[in-house]
Amino acid sequence: MMTVDLNSDLGESFGPWPMGDDVAMLDIVTSANIACGFHAGDPAGILKVLRAAAARGVVVGAHVGYRDLVGFGRRNMDPSSEELVGDTIYQIGALQGLAKAAGTTVRYVKPHGALYNTISNDARQAGDVIAAIKAVDPSLILMALAGAPIVKQARAAGLTVVCEAFADRAYNADGSLVSRRAPGAVIHDPDQVAERMLRLATEGRITTIDGDDIELEAQTICVHGDTPTAVALAQRLREAFTGRGIRLAAFAEVKDGAARG
Repeated sequence: MMTVDLNSDLGESFGPWPMGDDVAMLDIVTSANIACGFHAGDPAGILKVLRAAAARGVVVGAHVGYRDLVGFGRRNMDPSSEELVGDTIYQIGALQGLAKAAGTTVRYVKPHGALYNTISNDARQAGDVIAAIKAVDPSLILMALAGAPIVKQARAAGLTVVCEAFADRAYNADGSLVSRRAPGAVIHDPDQVAERMLRLATEGRITTIDGDDIELEAQTICVHGDTPTAVALAQRLREAFTGRGIRLAAFAEVKDGAARG
């Protein structure tokens, strides 16, 4: 049976300012990328989401980002290697401590926003994030943009990499994501999202914003938790997959099962 992982970015509320519906998303997704306090999230809120994920058996990962609360981690930055390695280690370590208190374990790392996009092609910053992950725990899985150079770079460095596609984002012909500043960058129609992701899961292809088809290797699919239609999109996507006989399971658990088998 074909298996697909659904992930979402959660734990991004800050104090009295809510961001998305984490509890509803945790009832739908199989993996949760939890903010680590640099681009969003506060310790009490992060701990609450981790406990909710643990209660539902949802696998959690560290959603590390630039030190950019004001810009929600979506502004391009150029930290030194020393800074980026330290910041990444700090965020993973903080989430590991909170996860232990919540009765769960950090299984993977997914960079956020501008950091995610930058390291997809910037070998220096990618190397810093890779080095930080290896320094903390080389068994942590890196979630990276499908088709990006960082996938090969991280695998060559000895990390396990899971390739990610985005259900609610438009793609360029080179496999990169269309800038959020461009019209049509974010897709809000649940039926359109479901149709695109079913085709990706079964054929390994997706239609770009220009109408061309490209091939993508993806083991996990992200629905952003901070969009107004996030829960409806995720629910529609889950229904579409199960309706086609596609099993939903966390990629970390699937890899563990394969290793044990």
